[in-house]
Amino acid sequence: MIDGDPRNVIAAKRDGLAVDPEELRAFVLGYARGEVADQQAAAFVMAAYLNGLDDAETLTLTRAMVDSGETLPLERISRPKVDKHSTGGVADGVTLVFAPLAACLGLAVAKLSGRGLGHTGGTLDKLESIPGLRTDLEPAAFERQVEEIGCAVAGQTADLVPADGALYALRDATATVASIPLIAASVMSKKLAVGSDLILLDVKTGSGAFMKTLEDANALAQACAALARDWGRSTRVAVTDMSQPLGDAIGNALDIVEAVEVLRGRMRGRLRDAAVMFAGEGLSRLTGIGMGEGRAAAASALDDGRALEAFRAMVAAQGGDPRVVDDAESVLPRAPVRLPILAEAAGTLAIVDAEALGRASGDLGAARGRKADPIDPAVGIVFRPKIGDAIEAGQVLGEVHARTEDEAEGAAASVRSALTLVEGEVEPPPLVYDWQGQMRP
Repeated sequence: MIDGDPRNVIAAKRDGLAVDPEELRAFVLGYARGEVADQQAAAFVMAAYLNGLDDAETLTLTRAMVDSGETLPLERISRPKVDKHSTGGVADGVTLVFAPLAACLGLAVAKLSGRGLGHTGGTLDKLESIPGLRTDLEPAAFERQVEEIGCAVAGQTADLVPADGALYALRDATATVASIPLIAASVMSKKLAVGSDLILLDVKTGSGAFMKTLEDANALAQACAALARDWGRSTRVAVTDMSQPLGDAIGNALDIVEAVEVLRGRMRGRLRDAAVMFAGEGLSRLTGIGMGEGRAAAASALDDGRALEAFRAMVAAQGGDPRVVDDAESVLPRAPVRLPILAEAAGTLAIVDAEALGRASGDLGAARGRKADPIDPAVGIVFRPKIGDAIEAGQVLGEVHARTEDEAEGAAASVRSALTLVEGEVEPPPLVYDWQGQMRP
């Protein structure tokens, strides 16, 4: 540790006091270098979880995490650079559509993504279901690909914000993940370490999100926007609905199939709407065109095939089989059992336990309980109805893709038990609750 005693940081936060900025910075950097013990860092994150962090402490923590490793300035990219991040949910394949869509509109998307954990899917896992596709790109190759074709989606390197990786593992082990300041620092340290001109954040709220309430989601959105503002970075944060799966596919290869259908212009719905909204937001903010014009341009690029060709180029550049855009189901791994999910009763779909659907897919092997667990790219669930839809008894609601009949039956039962049907009409939830953040002057 450079200066001071790490116990001073722990004691101050334990007692609900403000931590000295230099001591907090030294504590974080010392932990990243192995100079602060796991027990001491665990005591700090628990104290921060219980007593919170003020805005200044959250900013100091974020800056220290960024400074713990290398940054990716992206100085050789000539296009306007936009980054988009979701806090995670169920059937959230927006990045798969957004990255090539924004690229074909003239923007650059240098996306560092993660893997799925628990009930949420991971973009890297989804992309790696495409045979041959690599997400372990070296920084120079990553930047070169973004400059040449407009987009790349890769994993975060060990040298980028290493303090965040170390602290997240500790938070996971100590049940302190659900702290808004700690989440904001974790999310924004990774975004601020990359030299984007605009950061777009999608903070989810609802049964399938980590932020279950709108109040908590708004608080996280405000914390992330404040960090970007204090850093002098342009950001826009949308608080969006995750009271039900965003798309239909809850898996990995299944998500790719769905993304290709959206990119081909064949599939409408909330997944397409979200991708168009974020691409339109990025185009409008970075080029100065009107918001309506930006969204119209994004929708047009989906319908005329330009976004699909950008996805083909990205897949090929990362070593994947580009035929996935022509016939995704013949290229991607397929589960041997496909079981229809039938409705047991009639009514209007009023409530969906989206987390339960995500966990049912995970139980099939589509997600992992721990970071080291393997996943099965072929399995998962397709669930098509949305809140407000009328359901008939015996109606096919979707299907389970599984390895065995018993696993398929169990997943189908889990899906049915996650639904609440009522009589009469039900108002569907909005896609977006609020926007926050601002553009840098």
